[in-house]
Amino acid sequence: MLTGSQVIVLAVPVFLGLIVLEFAWGRARGRNTYALGDAVNSLGLGVLSQISAVFTGLLRLGLYVLAFEHLALWRNDAFWTAWYGWLLALLFYDLCYYWLHRLGHEVAVLWAAHVVHHQSQHYNLSTALRQTSSGALLGWVFYLPMALAGVPPLVFAVVALVDLLYQFWVHTEHVPRLGWFDRWFCSPSNHRVHHAVNDRYLDRNYGGILIVWDRLFGSFEDEDPLEKPIYGTRAPLNSWDPLWANLEVYWALAQDSWRARRWGDKLRVWFKPPGWRPADVAARWPRPAFDIAAVQHYDPPAGRTVQALVAAEFVLLLGATSL
Repeated sequence: MLTGSQVIVLAVPVFLGLIVLEFAWGRARGRNTYALGDAVNSLGLGVLSQISAVFTGLLRLGLYVLAFEHLALWRNDAFWTAWYGWLLALLFYDLCYYWLHRLGHEVAVLWAAHVVHHQSQHYNLSTALRQTSSGALLGWVFYLPMALAGVPPLVFAVVALVDLLYQFWVHTEHVPRLGWFDRWFCSPSNHRVHHAVNDRYLDRNYGGILIVWDRLFGSFEDEDPLEKPIYGTRAPLNSWDPLWANLEVYWALAQDSWRARRWGDKLRVWFKPPGWRPADVAARWPRPAFDIAAVQHYDPPAGRTVQALVAAEFVLLLGATSL
């Protein structure tokens, strides 16, 4: 049986083909949403996340199996492997994902992992593959309710993969609003809002497959055709370094924690909302306020030869990683 990582690897040619089609479509319509440096950086972070998943994936699934074997309150594999059990498990997973995703925007140490997915200042299918390498270190906790409910590990792994693969297609600017679909499901329109740093869009629309969770829990925001989303983060990465992309927020939190005078603040730094800083630290090491009008795309110049070499090297790297 194929593992989740193997399915992702087998899906890579499909993903890349769709990325090429989206790029060609955008160029043909005079609305290109790609920049080479950004796209390669996003795809490179995807490669790094799959390499790290060899270890973090085992941790996540191993802890789930451990909880399932020793803490499950109800064991009925026949129920969970019937069609209605699979559907319920998918809904259950999507609800757990909603809360992981939401707290990933509301708790600094969780944001430190999730920020990787939001660093791109462009919004296209390559952004979907821009994934963290550290999310599973704490993210597994949010799925323990499924283990306690007796959802078998195989069912858990499959619905997790379905939820992940579904979210690929919503990362595009070329699919317009979809009417009734937008009211029930995570769609390109809804997810564009999620990736935006505009005041009205910030920290909204966390649903993975269903947007219903956001409507139920008060985190939904509709895309306004009169207000174009501005993508990225309010503290831009301004780097193509994939290791720094994964570490930048952890490092900033560690610095603030070290510099804080009060022991309580040293701990609160990690669990307060992103951007919170102890008053003494903010006074001594101030940071500029976010100004959406001043946002600029990070795109250092590179000649055509360099771009061609980077693209060729990345294709070779992707092939070697898949192998």
